[in-house]
Order: sequence, then C-alpha cells, then structure tokens
Amino acid sequence: MDVIPFSHTWPYERQFDDIYFQSCPFCGQENVLLNMKKTELNQALEGIKTSVNLPCCRGRLTILEADQDYFWTNKPLRKDER
Repeated sequence: MDVIPFSHTWPYERQFDDIYFQSCPFCGQENVLLNMKKTELNQALEGIKTSVNLPCCRGRLTILEADQDYFWTNKPLRKDER
C-alpha cells in the first residue's frame, strides 16, 4: 500500500468509550461526537477500512487506518503544507 500523506489525516480524541473530533474537517463544528463503536475503532486500528458519518454536516469519512492520535483517510482533509 502507498504511504498516505499527512494531508489525509485528522486527529481524534477518546474519553472513555466516546470518540470525537475537536472540530469537524468539513463544517468546522466543535466537539463532534462520532457515532463510532469501540469495535469499529479497533477495526480502524487494525487497518480495516471503516466508514464514519459525521452528525454535524452529514459528511462521510472512509478511514483507511488509524493510530492512537489520527485517522488516516482516503481524501485530503487539510491543505498540504509544502
């Protein structure tokens, strides 16, 4: 698999079993609670493609993989800083 560029990442936070974004990558809404179960997060951490619907703007992300801080997606979510 090709290396996913950093522009295709977005940070997430976990508090207990809740997973949320500090801000939505599409509409900018703050503190967006994701409708994502712990099993889905574990799949993303294992590199299994996972879809997430954002409740604030109905945006959709396809997570290709995850680490402890970032979701790595199939499309750019931020401007490439070069």
